[in-house]
Amino acid sequence: MRTYATAQHTGTDPGQCDATAVYTAPDGTRAYVLMDGLGRRQSTHTWALKTARHIARLAARRGDAESALQHVYNLHREDAVHYGRSHMAAAVVAVKAPGKPLKVAWSGDSRAYLLENGIAIRLTDDHNKRRVYPPTAVYPHGGNRNHITSCIGSDMDDDEVRNRYGHPAIEAKTREITGPCRLALLSDGAYEPHEDARHDLYGELDDDSLKTITREFVDLAVDTAVKTSRALDPGQVYADNATILLADIQP
Repeated sequence: MRTYATAQHTGTDPGQCDATAVYTAPDGTRAYVLMDGLGRRQSTHTWALKTARHIARLAARRGDAESALQHVYNLHREDAVHYGRSHMAAAVVAVKAPGKPLKVAWSGDSRAYLLENGIAIRLTDDHNKRRVYPPTAVYPHGGNRNHITSCIGSDMDDDEVRNRYGHPAIEAKTREITGPCRLALLSDGAYEPHEDARHDLYGELDDDSLKTITREFVDLAVDTAVKTSRALDPGQVYADNATILLADIQP
């Protein structure tokens, strides 16, 4: 029985630039990857899918999310330095080995949530301008959340990212898993509309049918984004690509 599911919606964009991948190593270690491609080209989706698969294989075989993501980040950074920026994507990867903690690493603003005990626990901290310039009384919205500060395909090394934005190019977190729970990897097009509308993520994703709930989640994200943008400006209706990878995991 498959214990994970993915769903995607193009939103109002002409094509899909996000990608997901799952890979299980011979020892049972499984890696989950979601990439949110920047841009609207079909070639971005093709690149993101290939890169997501590369990260998933490497992360599962190494049993480590951070080192795998760092390795791939460095490979694409070298290409960007020598040949110029081409394709870029936010990426989040989670690795779960039997009997070991969950390991998560990310670059960009795609997110990982752990759903347990009735709560959706966010494991990642966005790499975007809103993190660099948080909301204040004078500027209640803070920096632009859609301006990401780190991603796969960037030409900046870790020191450059730290000096410019105050965070590393890649961050990682480890979390003990004490019982059955659910892992959700989300693109910003999937989580932002729900977050803005104050939807309860746990309530939206706590369902026995992974395939059904993932499809409903991205559909609702897009519908919500369309309604919200139409209310603000009927001439500027927009909904981003929305992608989710949802998995049931065990200790």
